[in-house]
Amino acid sequence: MIRSWAKTDPGARRRYNEDRLLNRPERGLWAVADGAGGHEAGDVAATRVIAALDDLPGLSPAVDTLGAIRHAVTQVDAGLRQEAARRGRDVVIATTLVCLVIRDGYFACLWAGDSRVYLYRDGQLRQITQDHSLVQELIDSGQIRPENAESHPYANVITRAIGGGAEALALDKVIGRLHPGDCFVLCSDGITKALDSADIKAAMSVLPELDPAAMMIGEALARQASDNVTAVVVACDTGYAPL
Repeated sequence: MIRSWAKTDPGARRRYNEDRLLNRPERGLWAVADGAGGHEAGDVAATRVIAALDDLPGLSPAVDTLGAIRHAVTQVDAGLRQEAARRGRDVVIATTLVCLVIRDGYFACLWAGDSRVYLYRDGQLRQITQDHSLVQELIDSGQIRPENAESHPYANVITRAIGGGAEALALDKVIGRLHPGDCFVLCSDGITKALDSADIKAAMSVLPELDPAAMMIGEALARQASDNVTAVVVACDTGYAPL
């Protein structure tokens, strides 16, 4: 059996919410999109990509689902770039995307940008996506330490997005076999700016009695989250078929 919880909020300092989410446990499909901050119509970009995923056919083999996701997202990417070009030379209409698919005892994540997926397994939390961001590139090259990433002046610069970037869109992928009790956290960077890994792990420890997504959002707001905040939590029991 699979259960999921999802919540989004504008945050403590913003009037508008440019995050969007998809929570479809009956289809084994979840996603978070974060409209690119500082650009025009980030909410439009996030809404379009989530709607495209929501319009995909129902349950199908994992390989077909992943191909359908790639095709749908590529179409949205092209449409956003065309619309941005019509609006003006320097206009960007973009969004991050991270999505999770669960089928037949396996999971797969596809993503572009710095929204993340964490895997909570056997009481341990680890990030299974890698940010497409300037600070991540600086970390990988050894120029800055991971603990200094959030305070870096270019912490908000992403290097890949739906509708943005100099190169053609490429979605990264990670796949793996599910273990009974596995849980996943999909979140926008508003969550990871406000909460560290220990905070996210603590929220996961309330399962199944309480809503971990609501707990993360509540804690982020209590800390005066400066960005929109979105969290989707997916918990797998001993079986893997969507409800």
